[in-house]
Amino acid sequence: MKFTFTEKKVEIQDELRDYAEKKIGKLDRFFKSESEAFVTFATERGRYIAEVTIKNNGMFHRVTETTSDMQASIDSAVAAIERQIRKHKTRLEKRLRDGAFERELSTSVKHDAHDDEEKDFKIVRSKKFPLKPMTPEEAVLQMNLIDHEFFVFKNQNNDDTFSVVYKRKKGDYGLIEAT
Repeated sequence: MKFTFTEKKVEIQDELRDYAEKKIGKLDRFFKSESEAFVTFATERGRYIAEVTIKNNGMFHRVTETTSDMQASIDSAVAAIERQIRKHKTRLEKRLRDGAFERELSTSVKHDAHDDEEKDFKIVRSKKFPLKPMTPEEAVLQMNLIDHEFFVFKNQNNDDTFSVVYKRKKGDYGLIEAT
């Protein structure tokens, strides 16, 4: 597992980094291919925050835990992300289709932040990410895993058309498909 550490308003000692690598590294047994772990350490009002994001084959698992001790935050985050991985991996493998966690990605979306027609709008962040063919149900699961309000994907049920699932105000979900 490849690790990337970020510190926000806190300086972390090497011992704590090693501790986090050891604990989070145990999650690597759930994945067949190499995965990446992004760990963010922060403090806020005397509380220690550990945010762990694991990326494997285009699937993201993210957990944020806050406690009074950084090691406890790491332990809690690892336990929560392990539950999340088990829950969603089992659901995808059994209910949707075999190999949902194993498919390799090949297509990526490109976004140009310097569009001449939209000079009045200031784009402050731009992201590039691979578009994975999946069902709308899979897309909703992935959106919930990363705790976002919407998720862009290729709709496997509709000839791999560009689609978006999103959370509605009433708590259910919506689907937007390109024609």
